[in-house]
Amino acid sequence: MAGCESQIYHERQRLQFCLLHSLNNLFQDKDAFTREGLDSISENLGTDDPCQETWTPLTLLLKPHHNTLTGNYDVNVMIAALEGKGKSVEWHDKRYGAYSINLGADTLMGIVLNVPVTRYVGLWRSRRWVVMRKINGVWYNLDCDLTVPHPFTSEDEVKGFLDQNLSLGGEILLVNNA
Repeated sequence: MAGCESQIYHERQRLQFCLLHSLNNLFQDKDAFTREGLDSISENLGTDDPCQETWTPLTLLLKPHHNTLTGNYDVNVMIAALEGKGKSVEWHDKRYGAYSINLGADTLMGIVLNVPVTRYVGLWRSRRWVVMRKINGVWYNLDCDLTVPHPFTSEDEVKGFLDQNLSLGGEILLVNNA
């Protein structure tokens, strides 16, 4: 298994660029997305917003769809980025649990989790992106906080992991080939 894992592309976490790293891990390509590209998507979403707030000095740092210092992007940026690559995103209805997801569907490219995190003894609460993808017949957790990708031993283990994250307040987004 170690030889197979070395062939899997896996970006590690830097600042709050977990969406950038997660998308590159999902596409298995270090150049699939760039910070500049995601910033551009964010800017375009901000200018197209009909509820755009008036400008303040904080507007330079705290954009509607991302934080320019840390790179923390929201779900709108992720969806626009994926749609720009010909993918569609389906928000999974958590009422049905992960066992209702067809992990063998031909159109399923991967899974994006948005999970709550608490750091610094509970002083910092935020959310982060985690990607899972089936590569060479094996599902992997490509979380950019992990040192190496984590292979799952079965689809039941994948669904158990997803259900655990749902119970902790996570959200599941299915990325499909359009």
